[in-house]
Amino acid sequence: MSSRKALERAQGWMKEFGKTNPDSMESFQNMMEAIEKEDVLSAKTKELIAIGTAITEQCEWCIAFHVNNALEAGATEDEIREAAWVAVLMGGGPALMHAGLVLEALEDMT
Repeated sequence: MSSRKALERAQGWMKEFGKTNPDSMESFQNMMEAIEKEDVLSAKTKELIAIGTAITEQCEWCIAFHVNNALEAGATEDEIREAAWVAVLMGGGPALMHAGLVLEALEDMT
């Protein structure tokens, strides 16, 4: 599945949960906004951390979501690839395979 398609699917699921479980989804979105806002760490740094976490958690949809957000926050392709390698360091072979999804997301979204 393309990264754009994975991103669209994840956004669609979030929208559907917003309809069927509005209180829970609103609470999740409020938490997400509170954590993602710039504070000590920049939005770009937080998205690079999220990419690494998405790789080690092996979440295809999260990888697409956070690569997109990192690009929007001003991260370069080199920064995103380096964040992916830090995840590989921590997650080994399985993380390396999921880091390949980062390469596909960069190709799809740039």
